[in-house]
Amino acid sequence: LVEMAEAARRLVRGVVAGAPALGAATVQYARPRLATFWKYARVELSPPTPGEIPVAVESFKGLVASFKAGSYKQITVKDSMRNALVATEVLMWFYIGEVIGRGSLIGYNV
Repeated sequence: LVEMAEAARRLVRGVVAGAPALGAATVQYARPRLATFWKYARVELSPPTPGEIPVAVESFKGLVASFKAGSYKQITVKDSMRNALVATEVLMWFYIGEVIGRGSLIGYNV
């Protein structure tokens, strides 16, 4: 019993002694990655500015016009799969927002 207590004490001392080094290594590893994340997050996750809305509307009108003209028949399989994945991602984020908004996975709390 005494040997187990001593082994546990050594283990705790080792963990406590190594914690600052582990913390420093974690910060050193995470700092450049977080800087890159925030660089892209500021651009990609910001809401559209009032000047960007007319550009998006014109882009959508061009998309509708090209669909009416039948240019979707010229899309490669790779591009169509990429478009399908993007559409699926948008749909999944919508569903995640719905689940968060209603507070449960099943139905609305009425």
